[in-house]
Amino acid sequence: MYVCICNAIRDNDLRCAARQCGKQNAHAVYASLGRTPQCCQCLDEAEDIIAEEFQSVAQAA
Repeated sequence: MYVCICNAIRDNDLRCAARQCGKQNAHAVYASLGRTPQCCQCLDEAEDIIAEEFQSVAQAA
């Protein structure tokens, strides 16, 4: 599902980028994808997805 329409970023893109860059901040994850938030309406959802990803990684460890 698309999280950021402006940058065409999907939830899977965010999850993968968060794991690779190791950052829990949406701005940092967007930067690792070579993008910046445009209208910023997606940031709350992006932060939630990134937090979920880190929580699932922590539980698996």
